[in-house]
This record gives sequence, C-alpha cells and structure tokens, in this order.
Amino acid sequence: MTRISVVDDVSLEDPTLIEGFPGVGLVGKIATDHIIDAHGMSHYANVHCDGLPPVTVYRESETAATTPVRLYADSENDLVALRSDVPVKPGAATEVAACLGAWFDEVDLFPVFLSGLGREKGEEPPELYGIATGDGGEALARAEVSEPPESGLVSGPTGAMLAAALEDGRDAVGLVVESDPQFPDPEAARTLIRDGIDPVAGIETPTDGLVEQATEIRNAKQQLAERMQAANEESTQAEPLKMFQ
Repeated sequence: MTRISVVDDVSLEDPTLIEGFPGVGLVGKIATDHIIDAHGMSHYANVHCDGLPPVTVYRESETAATTPVRLYADSENDLVALRSDVPVKPGAATEVAACLGAWFDEVDLFPVFLSGLGREKGEEPPELYGIATGDGGEALARAEVSEPPESGLVSGPTGAMLAAALEDGRDAVGLVVESDPQFPDPEAARTLIRDGIDPVAGIETPTDGLVEQATEIRNAKQQLAERMQAANEESTQAEPLKMFQ
C-alpha cells in the first residue's frame, strides 16, 4: 500500500521538505521535531508506505491514534517536515524511498535529507557538510555549506531516497553532521539546523532550547536510540568509505 493521506489542506507553492528519519545521534529526528515545534507546523498528512512498521502511535492527553510517520506543513515558510516515531529496517528502505519519491514528484518538493556521521565528541563543534543530486548543489552553494572532507556513503531510507533522487535526476540535498555514535545528540542537531537546514530552506529557527534542554532531550529520545541499537536498525547514517578503499 502506498498512500499519502492529507488531513489538513495547507497551501504550498514550491515547498522544501525536511526529512527526519531517526539515525545516528537521532540528529535528523531531533532537528525535525524541533523545527516542527518552533514554527508551529500543522499536521498535514499521514504516510502509508509498504516497509513502514504496522504500528499505531498516540499522544499524551490525546485520544486520536495516528500513523508513526507523518508530514507537517507551514504555508508561511513554504515548508514540509517528515516526522518519524519509528526506525525503518534496512531491508525496507527501498520500498519506503519509492513510496515517498513518487509523492515528492507529485507535489514538486525540494527534499533536504539529514544524516549523522558517528564521531566521538570533542571540544570542537561538530562539522557539517553537504552533498547533492540534480541541481541541488546550487542550494548548497547559496547556503555556503561545506563540501565533504572525505569519501563516504549514506545508508538507510535516507540513503535510498538520495539514490532514487540521483537515478531520477531529482534536485535534492543531503546534509551530514558529525554526531555522537551512541547517544541522542541535540548539539549536533543544532548545528544541522543553524548551519544547514535554515540557510538551505531560507528560514530562521531559534535553537537556544536545544542547548538549554539538552539533558531533557537526551532522556526523551534515549529509549528510541536504545531500541534501534538493540535491533541493529539504524534508519540512516553516513560513514567513511576508507574501510572499502
């Protein structure tokens, strides 16, 4: 089954999509969740794709059940964000990418894919760089996002969606940030937003809360991180290619 079920008809012109599947450091999810909350984005659509876990989620103080992967929209910023409450098994990545890719073309979205590169944390801020398909490199140049300092690959649904964009000639951007390989990393998510997502999407997102509430965020996301590690199901991650060269 492949269906994007719209629940709130939001007016969008040439929207940018921020993708937030959980992965290394949960940076994509933390960043996307924060953007949704900071901009007051509305629940736009539910995602029904083969390959997604057949589960239902619910919210505190709400009786309505919903899908584990949802889309949120902000007409003022012409922005769409994909929020995922579940990891995606590696074997299902291609199915999920095909499902979402068809919808990207239908709505004419410009996707910004997010991934963490596992690195032990030091005193220096995490590095961020970008990759692109189609004419996505123009957006990276305008945003002054750095080029990769080394060869690497992106896996999981994020890697599969980038691969589909490359194959189909779709314009897209992939942002990679150094992230804690074991624990939720709100500091890396802040770098991802401040130096990558905001300049590419042309928005301004306050990020002070990500630092002030770092411990709270880590605790809230830790259960998901542990579940992903136990199942060996990192949804998305970047990794150096040196091991293969």
